[in-house]
Amino acid sequence: MTRVFHLLAALLLWLGAALPAQASVTITFWSHEFGNSFPHAFITLRGIPDAGGTAVNQDYGFTAKTVSPAILFGSVPGRVEPAKPPYIASSDAQFSVVLTDAQYAQVLALIAGWSEGTGDAHYNLNNRNCIHFVKEAARIAGLSGLDLPQLMKKPRSYLLAVEQANEGRVTAINRPGKEYLPTLPPVDAAPAPTADQPTAPAPVSPLPAPIG
Repeated sequence: MTRVFHLLAALLLWLGAALPAQASVTITFWSHEFGNSFPHAFITLRGIPDAGGTAVNQDYGFTAKTVSPAILFGSVPGRVEPAKPPYIASSDAQFSVVLTDAQYAQVLALIAGWSEGTGDAHYNLNNRNCIHFVKEAARIAGLSGLDLPQLMKKPRSYLLAVEQANEGRVTAINRPGKEYLPTLPPVDAAPAPTADQPTAPAPVSPLPAPIG
């Protein structure tokens, strides 16, 4: 009887290892300080919706289409765009939050709502910049303590303040991208999404130097 029990236990363990693990989409909040570009804040989405569907491994940040003195004097055209891998590696991952599928869908709607062709893409350094974009993503993720007008041009300071205000609700990272990215496991492939499952928008070509 004991031998049968052990065999059954081993079989169940094997089956558990053979089945694909349940996954969720994780949103990570990043900052980039002065260097080869302006300070910037952006997000990454990584994982697979709980309901299944397309795996996502993408980054999104809101920026002015053209870096010029015009950004100092009012609204200019903007866009949501991904960053190049070296840019992410030179940025800092501050914290992450696991999203529900409903929150993931809302983040995708946010991206579409701030993108060219699908929403309002105007950029304003004072009231609609990259930090305002990540602020709305953080709100969707259920975080609080987001209204910090004195920090809306300081990506790192803003995200660290939000992290502190949401201790216990976020996973602190606070590591440079070049150290953090190699620790992430691969995002496994997933079945094709059904019609009622959200899919990530197609990436667009990045600008040479994002601006926050």
